[in-house]
Amino acid sequence: MLKGGAVWALGTMSGTSLDGVDAAMVLTDGERILEFGETAYRAYTPAERATLRAALGHWPGAAEVEAAAEVVEAAHAELLGRFRGAELVGFHGQTLAHEPGGRGTHQAGSGERLARALGVPVVWDFRSADVKLGGQGAPLAPFYHFACARHLGADRPLAFLNLGGVGNLTWVDPRQSSPEAPGACLAFDTGPANAPLNDLMQARFGRTQDEGGRLAARGRVDEAVVGRFLENAFFYRMPPKSLDRNAFADLVEAVAGLADADAAATLTAAAAAAVARGAGHFPTPVARLLVTGGGRRNATLMAMLEARTGSEVVPVEQVGLDGDMLEAQAFAFLAVRVARGLPTSGPSTTGVAACVSGGRISRPEELAVGA
Repeated sequence: MLKGGAVWALGTMSGTSLDGVDAAMVLTDGERILEFGETAYRAYTPAERATLRAALGHWPGAAEVEAAAEVVEAAHAELLGRFRGAELVGFHGQTLAHEPGGRGTHQAGSGERLARALGVPVVWDFRSADVKLGGQGAPLAPFYHFACARHLGADRPLAFLNLGGVGNLTWVDPRQSSPEAPGACLAFDTGPANAPLNDLMQARFGRTQDEGGRLAARGRVDEAVVGRFLENAFFYRMPPKSLDRNAFADLVEAVAGLADADAAATLTAAAAAAVARGAGHFPTPVARLLVTGGGRRNATLMAMLEARTGSEVVPVEQVGLDGDMLEAQAFAFLAVRVARGLPTSGPSTTGVAACVSGGRISRPEELAVGA
């Protein structure tokens, strides 16, 4: 059993950008953030990244999936083994396929294997219960965003924007009693963020990203491509809603005939336009978007966001948070909520019919007995 009060939890995130694994410690009781702890990052090697990329879109049973799971588990065990003092681990795994309303959701990596390797209880498979109950299974960070807003002392609604492979927004009202309370949170995926641009850079230059948005800054946006992109039915659906990383794979094809800089600029503008369209769903407008994820380092994307949303757009570091580690911290926080039976998602964040506490817990002592 998890002891009462606050515990040091260790969370991980391996996002859809396929860059590597983030890990972060948080002292929390599952409702409040009491202290931020140690953080670390382990990049995937080019060979590991290729293995993961080959498994995208595949479901359990495929040979590509087992190879990807081995990469994910080994990388996490190596990174998490450096930490000391964690009483609980929140292990997200690597999303390979996400099809709510269809085949479900699939994150590669076994929490049981990780619990055996680390000797610490591991909470994992966070998304499946939500999807089985009719939810989107994503995004899952909103309840943590609510805790962050409270930690910052916010007294009015604000929004968090995560720019990973896919973009997602969380609107929170910290004046509410809890993240699951009516009117406390609204969250949804906005559309593709870094993924199409990263794929373009990989295909044309063998590089993982447009560093700082420098290539896009030299290009001209093809607004006709952006306009057609925004005609997709996804943008007309009311939130909550979520996307698979490759849901807009044809966007890269749409810029195939453009020069390199113009293609990069157009994909960057599409990501910004998707966020602007999403912000129209907020219950009340916000003056500022707090940006986390790798996209906040893309100066061209940040400028386009400000221009298209009309809001101030700032990295979360400006308010004292860690934009590299926010999602890893979120899964540390959510792991404690799962262990204590607290909700991790609700109708306004994933569209699930009622609040649900997702996740499985693998305890090393139980695994040893059952081995």
